[in-house]
Amino acid sequence: MKTFFRPLAVLVASASMAMAASEGWVTDWEAAKAKAKAEKKPILINLTGSDWCGWCIKLHQEVFDQKAFKDYAAANLILMEADFPKKTKLPEALAKQNKTLEKEYLNGGYPTVLLLDAEGKKLSKDLGYQKGGPEAYIATIKEELAKKPAAEPAKVPST
Repeated sequence: MKTFFRPLAVLVASASMAMAASEGWVTDWEAAKAKAKAEKKPILINLTGSDWCGWCIKLHQEVFDQKAFKDYAAANLILMEADFPKKTKLPEALAKQNKTLEKEYLNGGYPTVLLLDAEGKKLSKDLGYQKGGPEAYIATIKEELAKKPAAEPAKVPST
């Protein structure tokens, strides 16, 4: 019986990851950073417990799954999901990568949502769950990005 359920669990986990990726969420950290660099966009990383964390599920339903957020994100962000499910088993490499991200970025609990640059440097405080739907969340993202210091002007060599 175990041999039947193990492949089924892998199939469910793969389908979950494929679904996240198909909605614009990247699950590969190096790919997210490369894409952010190439497109000159910040990364919105979501550390989530997709199948057990009530606030994570609520955030997805009320914000991330809404058209207004998807449209804004497609034009302005690289979406990165680091999932920590309890009911499904992630592939070993993905679980290891996510554990590293958890050590680096988790802010005490799930969901932890941060804006990062293409190198992984924090550009915002933890956005977490917020009331107000996608419009309020987008406004918070814009506020956080507006706080980002402008690039230093190029130094002109003295003669």
